[in-house]
Amino acid sequence: MDLMTWLPVAWFAVIGFGVLMYVVLDGFVLGIGILAPFAEDEEQLDLMMNTAAPIWDGNETWLVLGGAGLMAAFPKAYAVLLSALYLPVLLLVVALVFRGVAFEFRFKAHRSRRLWSVAFGLGSLLATFAQGVILGTLVQGLPLVDGVYQGGAFGWFSPFAMLTGAALVAGYALLGSTWLILKTEGRVQALARQMTRPLVVAVIAAMGLVSSWLPFLQSRLMERWFSDGNFWWLSPVPLLTLAVAIALWRSATHPRRDLPPFLLSLALFVLGFAGLVLGMWPYLLPPSMTLWQAAAPASSLGFTLVGLVLLLPVILGYTAWSYRVFRGKVRADAGYH
Repeated sequence: MDLMTWLPVAWFAVIGFGVLMYVVLDGFVLGIGILAPFAEDEEQLDLMMNTAAPIWDGNETWLVLGGAGLMAAFPKAYAVLLSALYLPVLLLVVALVFRGVAFEFRFKAHRSRRLWSVAFGLGSLLATFAQGVILGTLVQGLPLVDGVYQGGAFGWFSPFAMLTGAALVAGYALLGSTWLILKTEGRVQALARQMTRPLVVAVIAAMGLVSSWLPFLQSRLMERWFSDGNFWWLSPVPLLTLAVAIALWRSATHPRRDLPPFLLSLALFVLGFAGLVLGMWPYLLPPSMTLWQAAAPASSLGFTLVGLVLLLPVILGYTAWSYRVFRGKVRADAGYH
């Protein structure tokens, strides 16, 4: 196997891993922001935000890794994505900055505290929705001619993209509620348990709607699943997803099980991501641009991969260390600001 065969595959795995790590780690922080309007008072919201305060700002490292990796390893795909998704990407960046500013300013403010609470929730909601729209547009497929994007500035706007945006909002809210079950006690945990079951229903319904829409798209995602008898080999993914959803439903209100709901909600995202990758393969930009068509020269791929091999263990080590240091329940009388 030559370098130009396996190097793009290796970089695809790296970028996919970085995106998945961002989704599962920053997803619950965005979920806390989405759930912020349901806090009964400012003290309750303080506790919700303090569960993420020590670790939230390191999560964007994975988003940067995914974006920088895409630019370095697949410059053609990077150029097409920015051309097609300029507005949703701009909304995502502005919303993430807005959320970050609101997160920090809220703990320092007095008279404008409520305003920053609203800003934190709004920034989280818009950032999540923008990510879902980007995902939906990618799954739906981009109009390409000879590798050049042919759509306009609003070519990404479609009912399917709006659906995936709403679905991701529900998914991140589920991650947020199960994280609060894990990290809090008392009123906040009771509120999180109360919201988890409706969110499980919303997420499964959204996954069902998205899956039922896929056969009507032109992105070839369903060909992988239903051609040459592949469905029987890939069927464990939807079956496991259903089993995880049932287990999450049962564990959501169990008074002595705080960790399983969060792990099961993470499993839902991992399985959904696996289903997406299996459907897209070998296309990086459905329906026409494969990994190898979008890849940079082998010399560039190899050079940047060496740097990644040195850097990735540091990122993983720091992430694991920070979560270990701040493990356990967060009490109402404790904070990090």
